Amino acid sequence: MNSTNATDVHFMQIALRMAAESRGHTSPNPMVGAVLVKNEIIIGKGRHKRAGLAHAEIEAISSARHPHLISGATLYVTLEPCSTFGRTPPCTSAIIQAGISRVVIAATDPNPAHAGNGIRILENAGISVACGILEDRARELNEAFNHWITTQTPFVTIKSALSIDGKTATESGQSKWITDEPARAAGMRLRYGVDAILVGVRTVIADNPTLTARLPNKKTKMLRRIVLDPLARTPADAILVNDEFRAFTNIIISKRAPAQRVAELSQKAGVIEAPETEPGRLDLQWLMRRLGGEKITSLLIEGGGETTGAFIDAGLVNKAVFFYAPKILCGASAPRAVAGTGITRSEDIIRLDSIKWRRLGSGIMLSGTVNYPHHI
Repeated sequence: MNSTNATDVHFMQIALRMAAESRGHTSPNPMVGAVLVKNEIIIGKGRHKRAGLAHAEIEAISSARHPHLISGATLYVTLEPCSTFGRTPPCTSAIIQAGISRVVIAATDPNPAHAGNGIRILENAGISVACGILEDRARELNEAFNHWITTQTPFVTIKSALSIDGKTATESGQSKWITDEPARAAGMRLRYGVDAILVGVRTVIADNPTLTARLPNKKTKMLRRIVLDPLARTPADAILVNDEFRAFTNIIISKRAPAQRVAELSQKAGVIEAPETEPGRLDLQWLMRRLGGEKITSLLIEGGGETTGAFIDAGLVNKAVFFYAPKILCGASAPRAVAGTGITRSEDIIRLDSIKWRRLGSGIMLSGTVNYPHHI
């Protein structure tokens, strides 16, 4: 039976904060936090730190300084405890064996094959279970995992830094720096939370980016770096195919790419031949299935307007994040954040839901979930 009270909310908030500490490290597993409470006093805490390591529930139980106090305690956990063997034994068994009398869950398992199984096992063992405490926050925390586990394709976020009039660079192509340091730092945190980052070859040629995730006091994260490059035009001296992380770079080509260029790039990075939906347009649906099958749960698009527009046209974008700078660049042909084929009918307009605005330095960050018309 579900029940919500201030005590449950308080301890679940702590569990959610703990889960968020593992952002960018648990894929392809979800972020999960757990708090073990006895007489409204925390006696154990845990979070899932990395795939293959102990789950949050096990960490919370193991961290209890006085194991004899666990009997009759309440466990707050942000995701329904697992009930099957994977890399680790099922958490439901450990919870039952520990003598925990009540389990409070934020969100049920998003995997249809397992949803509710953990709850039923706990209840059949005589444990009281409450569900749905801060559920929306828990699901938002794991929006990428939830999408991947049900679709087997990555959760796709588009990100762009632009002027207030929608330009990403000047008429001459200069783009550094449109936004200020707080916005760039927020953009780097976005990178740190995903598995892979994607750009088009034009971005590589124009900017020669590193596409790494660098945060203060944290080790540089090795993102999977993906370049859409149908004709294998990535320069041989590009950072992406020459730095210490080049093994994490994939150049996505088409069968029309010159064999010599493909051979040269194959010596430096991974080259993947993808089908085309038409000449010059790679099959992005195919690519997303390929990446999802390789356990890429989240993908950040940082390409130019054409790359971003292609993903929107294909109906593949789940979230949009725009960093607006209080600048006006003008220019009829200045690069814009989103290109693509465009929309001709008002009923086909793509909208953003769950809008969030945030002030960052002199600029503003706008984020929202992408809501396509039903027929896309």
